[in-house]
Formats: sequence, C-alpha cells, structure tokens
Amino acid sequence: MRKVAVVGAGMTPFAEHFALGIKDLLPMAFAECAASVDKGLDKNDIQAAWFGELSTTDGFPSGILADTLGLPDIPVTRVENACATGNDAVRNALFGIASGAFDIALVVGADKVRESASKDTFWEWAGMTRDMAWDYPLGLVAPANFALHVTRYLHESPATKEHMAMVAVKNHHHAVSNPKAQLRFDITVEQALDAPTVVAPFGLYDCTPQSDGAAALLLVSEDVVDRYTDRPVWVRGVGLGLDRVMHQHKRDMTTFPATVKAAKQALGMAGLTPSDVDVAEVHDCFTGVELISYEDLGFAERFGAYKLVEAGVTSVGGALPVNPSGGLKAKGHPPGATGVAQCVELFEQLRGEAANQVDGAHVGLAHNIGGPTAVSAVTVLEGPGA
Repeated sequence: MRKVAVVGAGMTPFAEHFALGIKDLLPMAFAECAASVDKGLDKNDIQAAWFGELSTTDGFPSGILADTLGLPDIPVTRVENACATGNDAVRNALFGIASGAFDIALVVGADKVRESASKDTFWEWAGMTRDMAWDYPLGLVAPANFALHVTRYLHESPATKEHMAMVAVKNHHHAVSNPKAQLRFDITVEQALDAPTVVAPFGLYDCTPQSDGAAALLLVSEDVVDRYTDRPVWVRGVGLGLDRVMHQHKRDMTTFPATVKAAKQALGMAGLTPSDVDVAEVHDCFTGVELISYEDLGFAERFGAYKLVEAGVTSVGGALPVNPSGGLKAKGHPPGATGVAQCVELFEQLRGEAANQVDGAHVGLAHNIGGPTAVSAVTVLEGPGA
C-alpha cells in the first residue's frame, strides 16, 4: 500500500450552534482545512470525499456535502459507525488512497446533536435498536449503558469516583486553552463529586455535553504530498474492532474488546507499541470510559489506570498527555465529527501548532468507541520526518 499523509486540518468550534445548520458548519470546517495546507489547495484537485455523520435534519448527507462545498463531480461516501464514525471515515479514506484509487481525498465529520431528538439518535438510528436490542426501550441510553460498565469496573478495580473526578478536572483544564472547546472552564474534584447525578456512578461533570460541530481533513498519497506541504503528518495505522452489541452476551463488563482489537490493528499496522505514543485523544464520553480505555489501549496494566491519573501522567506536562484538546468531556461530542476532530488536534500537535502543545509530540493516537461499546476505531499518526 502507498503511504498516506494528512496535509490539512480544520474544524468549527464545538458548541450549541442553534443559529447554524449542517450546511453552514461544513463550509466553515472545510475553509479552515484548506487554509491550513501550506502550499495551497485547488478545490478541483479533490478526487473523493468521505463524510462521517449520524443524523441530520437537513436532507441527504452525501448530497449536502457535495452541494455546500461545491464538489458535485466527485464520489462522496457517507460513513456511519456509531461514535466510531469519525475515525472510521479516516480509515476508509486511507484505504481509498493507499490502494491507488485516489491521490487526494477529503474527510469530513459533522453532527448537530442539540437539535436531534433522543428518539431519532438512539431509537430510530440505524434500525439496530428496533430490531436487535432490548436495552434502549428499557431506558438504557448512552449514560445508563456506559454506567453498567463503569459500575462494574469500580467494583473490581481500585479506581474510585474520585479518580473519575480527576479525569473530569484534567480535561476541563485542558479545554481552557482550546478556543474550539465547548466547556472552557476549570472545575474542582469537589465540584465534580458534588454535581447532580445523571445515572450512578456518573454525575453531571462525568458526562460529555451535547454538541454541534464539523471537522475536516485533507489526505493525500505519498506520490503527491510534496505539492501540498513539506511537513506532512503520516497516517501510520488504522484499526476497527467489533464486539457483542447486547449486554447479556458480554463476558466482561470491565473492558471494551472492540478497543483492544482496534488498537492492536492500528499499532500493528504502524509497527509501533503503546509506549511509542506521545499524545492521545481518547474517547471520554464518560470519565470512567477514559480510565477503562487506558488499559484497553495498552497505556496501563489491567486495573492500573487510576495510577496514571494520580501521578499526572495523562495531563499536559506528564509522560503521556491524554485529551489535551479537552476531550469529548469538555471539547464536546458531535459524534460524526468527533474522531475527525481528534485527528485535527493530533495534526496540530505533531506539527507543533496546537493550542495546548505537548512538548516533543511525534506519535499520536486517536480513539473512538460506541455502538453501544460494540465498535471502536483507532488511528495512529506520526509527525513530519517519519
């Protein structure tokens, strides 16, 4: 396969964009992406696009992207894979370029959660919940779903709600420096622990906000990369893992096997190990999920995630900063855009241009999980000079 590089990246702020629709957000993300290309971009160079998006009230997603970006003559593929959508869109574009089918491709993710009803997001979405699962009709939407896992994890591991609060404090603090983040304010451990309960063991500050936003990446083959930049960020590895959807079939509620599989695929493809990662954007839709994911991604030993938080390892300034963007927890989480935005953050980190820069960052990892907990996507990026 040919090598593939990211040469441009951009995103909108993640926020409650009540005055803006998908048709407004897509051009904003694309414009910033195009402007970030060092040697400029002729829009007519783009040969294909992949659009990650879960639900929209604006119409046919692929057509919306083509129309709003003025790209009516290229193939546009919509990708939908629960909260793993963004990184799965990157994965599909990578294969399209690596195979030789295209040289230049656009990856865009977008969603407007603040104007999507829960019944549309979780019940009508994908038909899966109507036809296969028993849990959504019983009220197990996202917070309650993940609470089953985290409750068991807290029971079996030394981690406590205080460690979850420490994750929330860390990610909120990181978000303060990120102008694109939705929740740009510090909190304390005490505030997190005293916050109203959403569903035990999650308080308000353990949960991601509802968000609107879009993000975009420009991917190119090694054959044409010099046209666009002398500082490419290389896509070294991608992975997609699956697991059982329904909870009664899960053997262990304290791990997400889909993440384990996706991480092994991506790091194996890159020829790297977890210890090679300098900075990571990890799917922290709920704080306890970040803890479990440390272990599933290979950053900590089994039930040892709490040690990383206690020692400050995953804070900016630590040995392995996680979610310097603020993560889903504070940056925000429009699902189709989330994984793409993670890669936008890593693109900037690996080029030394991030708002909350990690010193010496050369290898970055992006991770999504969703479905519920049935699918995970991981992308490994390496900075210029790879």
